[in-house]
Amino acid sequence: LVIGTLIGLSVYVNFYLMTVFALSWGTSQLGYTREQFLFIQLFGVLFFAATIPWSAILAERGRRPMLMWVNVATFAFGLVFAPLFHAGTIGATLTMVAGLALVGMAYGPLGTVLAELFPTAVRYTGSSLTFNLAGIFGASLAPYVATWLAENYGLQYVGYYLSGSAGLTLIGLMFS
Repeated sequence: LVIGTLIGLSVYVNFYLMTVFALSWGTSQLGYTREQFLFIQLFGVLFFAATIPWSAILAERGRRPMLMWVNVATFAFGLVFAPLFHAGTIGATLTMVAGLALVGMAYGPLGTVLAELFPTAVRYTGSSLTFNLAGIFGASLAPYVATWLAENYGLQYVGYYLSGSAGLTLIGLMFS
């Protein structure tokens, strides 16, 4: 359960940073209207939707290595998150595109990887628990942690938080 929760962690952190936190930060700190920023996010969501089936095709060559590659990319994305997000409308749009595309790339194979952790008799219970625990620890905390980090230490620490979650997911994948 712990390994599965770690494996699902970064996808939830990333998704909620790109949606809840980004909308709040974009409207309160970057000067976008709610409508402007929702349009930027909607454009990014197109890449989220497009990468899910693409990731499923790529994952047929190996789900675990695929998720490892995506989390290495997510780790790197976290390091450039703040300067990219603050680089005007083009930067904010590229942040949403890259972040949400990475979510889609991880989201496609995630369910299968979690299911493979458990023997057949408890497969659905185990994968359901890990998926939901990852959601609790990744999704529910991310907007609050990110806001606190950004307000107290700067936006770059939100990126470090994303990189840290990707690092924890990589650890989970190594132990799986």
